[in-house]
Parts: sequence; C-alpha cells; structure tokens
Amino acid sequence: MFTGIIQSVGAITQANPVGADMHLFIASAALDMSDVNLGDSIAVNGTCLTVVNMSESHFEAHVSQETLSVTVGLDKTHPVNLEKALRLSDRLGGHLVSGHVDGVGKVLKFQSLGECWQLDIRAPHAISKYISIKGSICVNGVSLTVNKITGDDFSINLIPHTLEHTTLNLLSEGCPVNLEVDQIARYVERMTQWATEDQMATQALPETQGH
Repeated sequence: MFTGIIQSVGAITQANPVGADMHLFIASAALDMSDVNLGDSIAVNGTCLTVVNMSESHFEAHVSQETLSVTVGLDKTHPVNLEKALRLSDRLGGHLVSGHVDGVGKVLKFQSLGECWQLDIRAPHAISKYISIKGSICVNGVSLTVNKITGDDFSINLIPHTLEHTTLNLLSEGCPVNLEVDQIARYVERMTQWATEDQMATQALPETQGH
C-alpha cells in the first residue's frame, strides 16, 4: 500500500525487453533506500513494482506483460515519481493507494492559474463512475483532489509544491497518465451490487404456505 505522497523523483535509465516483459533499471539516488530490501515494493509513476536488485543509487524491477498492457511509461527511459511502500506507523498524508493502475487517462489541458496550475484529464469511461468531486484520485502516483467533473473529464488544481516535487510539471496536452481511483468507491459499488443481488434472490423465492 502507498499514500500517493511522492518521496522523490527518479528516472528509468534502462528499459530492456525480456520477451513480452520489461526489465527496468531505475535511478533512485534521491530516495532513502536504507530500509528497502529485496522483494519490497516501490511505486513507480503509480505502479507497484517489486525490487529484484538494488544498490545505493538504483534498483531494478521486472514488469510483466499484463502490467505493461494497463499502464503507461514503463517501457522507456524518462523521469518517474517514486514512493516506498507504506508502513503501518506512517502518516497517511494522501489517501490509500494500492499501486494497481485502473486505467490510462489523457491530459486535455494543463494551464497556469497564477501560481497554481489547472490539470484536466479524460478518464477511461469504465472508471469514470468511481471519480467524485472532492474525492481522491492518483495520477502518475500522486494523490490529488478532484475539483470538477464533466462526463469522463475531471479537473484538478496543482499547487507549486506538487509541481516542484513530482514529474507532473512535465505534462502537456495529449500526454497519457496512469490513473488509480479511490478504493472506497470500488468497495461501495461491490457491496451495493451484493445487496441488490441478495434482495432479488429473496424476492424470487417461492412463498411457503402453512398446512
């Protein structure tokens, strides 16, 4: 689990194909790796990856074809947002993030609003129902608050601190981004579906008659 509060910006320095998979070398000199062990998880642009090799300045991760098919940006060299897995004793400054990307969105607008910036994104229709005003969403691993929704499109305001400490300042119109919706929305939907199915099953049962 993660919080969506980025701990450092690193970079994929090598992305080597291994069959249909990818083996990544990720520069992480700015990330404190002293408490990271082999097998631990690190979120790379919002995608939970397992550390398979490491040093003080970099770590390696293997990315499966399945992960590559539902994410963006794990098949090329470029700067990436990094966050180590959450510990139970850590502050939850953002929101609960699993590191399992729900879909790839598209940047519609990225423009200055004085010191802040407005970021408009179009989400895949299948996950739009999970996005709510003043709710949380993870964009390339960054926990953000939704300010406006119109259909599949939603809008976010970015403060200077977020732009300074993440790779979101590199976005531009047309850029694809990894999206993960708030987990609570998914659980609410599942519980609602289950309750509806139970109710329908109960109503379908034949009435018993006394003798």
